[in-house]
Amino acid sequence: MTPPPEPPAPEGTPTTVIGLMSGTSCDAVDAAAARITHDGTALRLTPLGMVSEPYDDESRAALAAALPPGRTTLADVCRLDTRIGQAFARLAVRADRELCAGRAELVASHGQTVFHWADGGRVHGTLQIGEPAWIAEATGLPVVSGFRTRDVAAGGQGAPLVALIDRMLLGGRPGVPAALNVGGIANATVLTPDGTPAAFDSGPGNALLDAAARHFTEGRLDHDTDGRLAARGTVHRPLLDRLLAEPYYGLPVPKTTGRELFHSGYLRTALDEVGPLPAPDVLATLTRLTARTIADALRPFGVTEVLASGGGTRNPALMAALGQELGAGVRLRTSDALGLPGAAKEAYAFAVLGWLTLHGLPGTLPQCTGATGSRVLGSITPGRAPLRLPGPPAEAPRTLTVDRFDRVHPLEPAPPTTR
Repeated sequence: MTPPPEPPAPEGTPTTVIGLMSGTSCDAVDAAAARITHDGTALRLTPLGMVSEPYDDESRAALAAALPPGRTTLADVCRLDTRIGQAFARLAVRADRELCAGRAELVASHGQTVFHWADGGRVHGTLQIGEPAWIAEATGLPVVSGFRTRDVAAGGQGAPLVALIDRMLLGGRPGVPAALNVGGIANATVLTPDGTPAAFDSGPGNALLDAAARHFTEGRLDHDTDGRLAARGTVHRPLLDRLLAEPYYGLPVPKTTGRELFHSGYLRTALDEVGPLPAPDVLATLTRLTARTIADALRPFGVTEVLASGGGTRNPALMAALGQELGAGVRLRTSDALGLPGAAKEAYAFAVLGWLTLHGLPGTLPQCTGATGSRVLGSITPGRAPLRLPGPPAEAPRTLTVDRFDRVHPLEPAPPTTR
């Protein structure tokens, strides 16, 4: 007989969660640890820090070869699923040791997206690899994974999944705030004046920039470090116009896209149509494309503030172009203003989504993904101990506040354990 769920923990009891994330840039795994405390309709997140590790050269090359427009085999998928799961597992162990003093209670793993089956404005399926059993075995902790599939099964886009977290963070801010993440693909959540959220992928973030850097350096560089190449170039208007003609930008929200569309072959086709160009001019044009398409997607909402995160925030050329495109009336800052470092914001968001799943609470906003309703996301892989789920809270949280870690007592090292 299945044991009944445990009663909910007393409000104010924190749960220490590790969020694992690897985005569409496919370059590294990030782990962010947090203590999450529930109090009535509020969640409080105390960041404990972030660690990150790049994929090893072999895994990165295999992943790049398998992603669109490349072709792969089931044998390659199996190897990648295993290697990426093991990479996530190693980083989770490190995060527990270095950030949580061995006291982590849950891991939430986004996995590595390798295909998002979008066609005709609908998403038919999605695939994230990085087998969670490796994480559970290495850490001994329960693992929540496979977040996107349930939303797709319910008729949603499966992205952006951080919209619920963004709404909880942005609530109460003046004007019309937006949370923007610039990874391989750029996605945004906007909170309109009446509190109604909208979320979508605007288009490429770093995906085409990274593809161009690899193309022009014959693989020596995998990104335009600090936007240096772009800063030396001039926007090529015919190439920009050609790229802006992409039909995706005209689709209504909610909408999602990925490297299935914006990949190296897509860029090469566009370059072949306009003729040879210097590398700096191509990078400058692609930088302007990312900034323009983000600003064009946000403009109809009358956005007054943009809080940006992701790898794109470390590119000064891109941030300068984005500021220009948004205009003087829009305040552009990073998510650090919310207490979440720009590099770790998505990993922290998935830590919260994992906490919601553990407590039987929905992690989606159907108006943001197009699903038929809110759903509890993901699957749970048990750790070494018997899996005992807490009961759902009496009230679902509606707000999320972020504490500064220096305001609270750090975690003490855990006692020896056989976990």
